[in-house]
Amino acid sequence: MSFCEHCVKGVTHEGEPAGKWEEINGVNSYVATPSKDYPKDKVIVFLTDIFGPQLINNRLLADDFAANGFKTVIPDLFNGDPAPVSAFNPGSTWSLTEWFKSHGPENTRPSIDKIIEGLKKDGVTSFGVIGYCFGGRYTFDLAFDGIPKAAAVAHPSLLKIPEDLETFATKATAPLLINSCTTDPQFPLEAQAKADELLGNGKYAPGYKREFFEGCTHGFAVRGDMSDPKVKAGKEGSFKATVEWMIKYL
Repeated sequence: MSFCEHCVKGVTHEGEPAGKWEEINGVNSYVATPSKDYPKDKVIVFLTDIFGPQLINNRLLADDFAANGFKTVIPDLFNGDPAPVSAFNPGSTWSLTEWFKSHGPENTRPSIDKIIEGLKKDGVTSFGVIGYCFGGRYTFDLAFDGIPKAAAVAHPSLLKIPEDLETFATKATAPLLINSCTTDPQFPLEAQAKADELLGNGKYAPGYKREFFEGCTHGFAVRGDMSDPKVKAGKEGSFKATVEWMIKYL
């Protein structure tokens, strides 16, 4: 498995997170709760990029999903050791390759399983799973395991193409939304076309849709530069598409 240079690029967004940190079944998590009444049996599990819930951008996005009526939980997949925000800085010597050696599936998947187990004990029966970058890999894996009722990814990383798309087509049951973009070494145009070929035109009965945001780069939906009009439109457009997907299917 490999990443790309865009996996460690980004811009910190401004805002004041409204959620709170909670421990769920032993996993430290950021929880954003709607201010109005909401269905207690439904939760969005937000699986982040390598920067985890410690990156304010991810917490602000969770707050936005909560503002649209969905309780949203971001588990800390990296046990307090996400990629540092300082990696955004030009000249950073932080090594993604070295970091990933101790943050592979055997280190990170258990936290997801614990979160799902804990939320089920709390009465949650319907899961929406949303994955950005690194989290996109686990969104597919959870769908293979039949966990989400609805799934959405934005610029997913670490997928095997076409194998994972073929598995999704034959094994998953969750409707799938993919937010894609122009420049994405992790999910390039060829992979996007293959997804349409295998899942589009009604071939995947539960539901499939791919949004495409021109002029955007891998990471745009969570770490994009809001001073760039195309990136701003992409970030806002992918969020809107994801909310609509969850409203329709979760």
